Amino acid sequence: MNTITTTNFNFPNQKSVYHGKVREVYNINDELLVMIATDRLSAFDVVLPKGIPYKGQILNQIATKFMELTSDIVPNWLIATPDPNVAIGHLCEPFKVEMVIRGYLSGHAAREYALGKRTICGVTMVDGLKENDKFPTPIITPTTKADNGSHDEDISREAILLNGIVTEEDYLILEKYTRNLYQRGTEIAASRGLILVDTKYEFGKTKDGVIVLIDEIHTPDSSRYFYSEGYQERQNNNEEQKQLSKEFVRRWLIENGFQGKEGQEIPNMTDEYIESVSERYIELFENILGEKFTKADISNIDERIEKNVLEYLKH
Repeated sequence: MNTITTTNFNFPNQKSVYHGKVREVYNINDELLVMIATDRLSAFDVVLPKGIPYKGQILNQIATKFMELTSDIVPNWLIATPDPNVAIGHLCEPFKVEMVIRGYLSGHAAREYALGKRTICGVTMVDGLKENDKFPTPIITPTTKADNGSHDEDISREAILLNGIVTEEDYLILEKYTRNLYQRGTEIAASRGLILVDTKYEFGKTKDGVIVLIDEIHTPDSSRYFYSEGYQERQNNNEEQKQLSKEFVRRWLIENGFQGKEGQEIPNMTDEYIESVSERYIELFENILGEKFTKADISNIDERIEKNVLEYLKH
């Protein structure tokens, strides 16, 4: 299958290019960012060796759709999507934290809780919960924004303010936006028979000093979803939740002896496995957006992207 895992474009007025874990970001004249969603898959902060067909298109289209669906509550960086894998928007100065919000005890929080910890990022978690139970109210557990290849670290609100990573005035806005976005995301998910378990948001400042939502939102890479139907029953019976997120990839890696730790080898990803991951991503797209996924022409992705971006930049 044809996938896009690296890009090497040279657009007019290009100042620089940043290669993230999954996205490649081209700076055009210190005004615009051309963000290309690749088919790379990362887990445990490690980029896996093979791309997943259509993954970039899926992430880009979910994120841009949710930018539209939330623009009335939080301004965002997006201007246009000239290609299924591309978003173009305003150049922003990103905040050095990722705003993680959790409505349920899952993933990293559940792993910490199982170790007996009752605070995460300075936030107290109540006693007596079991994995995937709902928190009394959603909790915000920020992480530092790691450079490519290093791990994001949990950080408390107090440490963020104490170290001057974000001013108090700005941080209060980030918290408010995070809660409002999560509320909206929860409502949209519920209308599709899903539970938005946890998610993360990234914010930046425009040249005019406006705080805006940047990067991705409510995608399977940044969020965890459960199916609502049978959720409570599964909890009561101590069964695993049926979920739509990247967690199934993490589980597969853990089962095959890989957790991103030193000396561990990434297990072999067979063509069948890659195909199954691609199908899971398509399933998530269709469930979360409630519409059919249309596969873009991937016979020559690089050429297609370049042509569409150049066409846009001409105007």
